[in-house]
Amino acid sequence: MNKRLWIVQSLLFIFFAVQVTTGQTTQNRLVIDVDLGTETIDRNIYGHFAEHLGRCIYGGFWVGEDSDIPNTRGIRNDVVDALKELHIPVLRWPGGCFADEYHWMDGIGPRDQRPSMINTHWGGVTEDNSFGTHEFMDLCELLDCEPYISANLGSGTVREMAQWVEYMTSDAVSPMTELRKQNGREKPWKVKYWGIGNESWGCGGSMEPGYYDDLMRHYSTYCKNYGDNRLYKIACGANSYDYEWTRVLMQDSQNRRQMHGLSLHYYTVTHNWRNKGSATQFDENEWFQTLDKTLQMEELIQRHSTIMDEYDPDKRIGLMVDEWGTWHDVEPGTNPGFLYQQNTLRDALAAAINLNIFNHHCDRVKMANIAQTVNVLQAMILTQDREMVLTPTYHVFKMYRVHQDATLLPAHLSSEQYSLGENSIPALYASASKDANNRIHISVVNVNPVKDIQLACELRGKSVIETVTAEILTAERINAYNEFGKEPAVEIKPFKSLRIDGQNLIVDMPARSVVVIEVK
Repeated sequence: MNKRLWIVQSLLFIFFAVQVTTGQTTQNRLVIDVDLGTETIDRNIYGHFAEHLGRCIYGGFWVGEDSDIPNTRGIRNDVVDALKELHIPVLRWPGGCFADEYHWMDGIGPRDQRPSMINTHWGGVTEDNSFGTHEFMDLCELLDCEPYISANLGSGTVREMAQWVEYMTSDAVSPMTELRKQNGREKPWKVKYWGIGNESWGCGGSMEPGYYDDLMRHYSTYCKNYGDNRLYKIACGANSYDYEWTRVLMQDSQNRRQMHGLSLHYYTVTHNWRNKGSATQFDENEWFQTLDKTLQMEELIQRHSTIMDEYDPDKRIGLMVDEWGTWHDVEPGTNPGFLYQQNTLRDALAAAINLNIFNHHCDRVKMANIAQTVNVLQAMILTQDREMVLTPTYHVFKMYRVHQDATLLPAHLSSEQYSLGENSIPALYASASKDANNRIHISVVNVNPVKDIQLACELRGKSVIETVTAEILTAERINAYNEFGKEPAVEIKPFKSLRIDGQNLIVDMPARSVVVIEVK
């Protein structure tokens, strides 16, 4: 045997022998530089979305003041209390596709005098406009969150959008401010975030990027700052892989002066748009496909960000992923236009993966809004008359709230593969942050549904580990979900399967789980 080859083989044997002896593995290793973080994870990455769609607003948030369901000025108390536990930072409204057929003046004034309309996008139901601007702002105040208004560019006028901004934010003497006062609001609201149209490439007008480019500048010009309220104008961005749309919007220097954010929409669809698959009845193959497609969010953010970096190297313009989430077939027997779907452990892991991705790209991603908050798509909460269910996705947002406004810590993860047939994806996903009290939080996902994995976490720059606590979200079945009238099948529990080994943490990650660790 060649002497040099013999030496190399001997050294490798010794190295792996040491790894086995110490109980560590190089295959699953997370190295975190606890003293090198520079970027802040914007709390708005943990934002939400509420559209006039199905039972999101009516029956979800709004029951009316005369309802026997406990409410505050018509807004459900149980839903508000549950969402406050998430520290919900921002809520997008009124759409979605509904936004570009919504005329805001129909939703102000005495409710019994408000005109009705047909919600042509979602089920063809009659919208009575009983939940409008004042009700939405009341909801945001109850939630202690920021409002994000998606304004009507598709079927509205420049004047209509400009007057909505004035109605809500101006304290000058004008017909709009007088109208607001007549409707019961003396002082203006603070409303920072304004979307200049929604999905203008599709339901918001079927526009080409160049045409929308001109309209966005036009409408944005007339949306003014009043008093000390400063608008953050969010232009309609791309549908998933439409990189040309991003380039057209970004290459125009006038655009870059008129917008502060650019949106991106991407939904995880397991099969295709005609047959998206059941939310609850699926096998391991569909589990794998869903999580594999979720991971495409990483590529989308990287490629759109690269285009944005070319024209905006200082990252002044935020990438706003203001619609994302899993999209399955509606529950059997429900209105197909209401997009009501159950929510399983699979959805929880998809949410956790996305949030880890957003954390890692927080230098460019400044907001994300999961679709949608109540009773629609990947909801936090499901309601049924007086009953309420917290979904597995709700619990992920509760666990991950520790990352809001924390400093992203550089984290380098080496993971084994999760393979199914000829396809493979990494089994582990993670992100880490440090909060204002120097507490380190590590969120880890094991997507392998059948295999526990040991992960070694090295905390570089951490001289002493005083205490470690953790929580876990998992279930016995991959399609476990929480049902009305039954004990929760998926809920947060304390996690004890970890230990301190010098400056390392050894974490025994159960199959199909999300774990969030706090280190002091």
